[in-house]
Amino acid sequence: MCLGMGLAYLGAFATPEPHHLPVAVVGAGPEAKVFAQTVKDKAGDALDVRTLPDRAAAVDELTSRNISGAYVPDARAPELIVASAGSDMSATAVEKVFTPVAAAQGAPLKITDVVPPVSGDPTGSGIFFLLIAVSIGSYASVAVLGAAGAGLPSRTRAGLVAGVSFAVSLIGAAFAGPLFHLVDHGLWGVWAMSWLYSAGILFLGAGLHTFLKRWTTLAVMVLFVMLNFTSSGGLFRPELQDGFFGGLHAFWNGAGLVEGIRDLVYFGGHGLARNVWVLAAWLVLGLAVMMVAGAVERRRAPAATPAAPAPATAPAPAGETGQAAGRATRDAAEEEEIEETVGV
Repeated sequence: MCLGMGLAYLGAFATPEPHHLPVAVVGAGPEAKVFAQTVKDKAGDALDVRTLPDRAAAVDELTSRNISGAYVPDARAPELIVASAGSDMSATAVEKVFTPVAAAQGAPLKITDVVPPVSGDPTGSGIFFLLIAVSIGSYASVAVLGAAGAGLPSRTRAGLVAGVSFAVSLIGAAFAGPLFHLVDHGLWGVWAMSWLYSAGILFLGAGLHTFLKRWTTLAVMVLFVMLNFTSSGGLFRPELQDGFFGGLHAFWNGAGLVEGIRDLVYFGGHGLARNVWVLAAWLVLGLAVMMVAGAVERRRAPAATPAAPAPATAPAPAGETGQAAGRATRDAAEEEEIEETVGV
């Protein structure tokens, strides 16, 4: 566990660097194109630089989440336009790129944030920590349902999963809205996406428990902590990460929740449908694994046929037999419970 967490978190967060970070230079003339090419040549693969005809086009590209920043050249008052609600770290990276450019022209750089985060979440990182809270509530519940509900029919466990995911998503919505004011509108949408996210984790984890047993907690932590938090874009978007975690961002469920909430709350729903589909796909995957697990459990159930009489043996004392059976049952239950709890 220590090795996996260290590799995941340090690999994803230790050395963030721009990789094809999309930025724009505002200007329609040849001078703007030459300037943009100069910036591109100096930055290399760190930046993808394009030109836009005017400031309004730059704002539109920012609010559509197509670029991370736009530089407006001006001999006396150059301006950098960002949308920090999409990613405070990306906005900071763009600022570090263009501040020296403006300084070389001998002019102070004006920074305009066209989509700032709400006052309750000034850095925009609250959505990432909301992801962590909902994730922990979900995968920890997998361990409880797996250990306590192992003997229940799959339909009963599915009903418990639905109820627990509903409760976890309500708690997440309460954190986002009335408790910490991470969002100032769209709370029902935040709750709905939180439920899709939580239900996907719980159904998938409950289904995997049929096959993995004591290793289920480790599996869900790899899926929904090590790979999930690091690729969610909550701290660093994929343009600031290496190819592995940036690639996971395109289809992992944590990224679907974080980017979906950002799209809903800050960017007028642009890109929201795609992120909802990502969350729905993970839920469908979880339901499918749960159905397969139920079929396997029914196949494993002993056939209801009369057992052949056992050969007569000397009966053990009743007290010793009961004590041995009780000890075996308790030991097995305690072992499973300890393993699940330590995993969480």
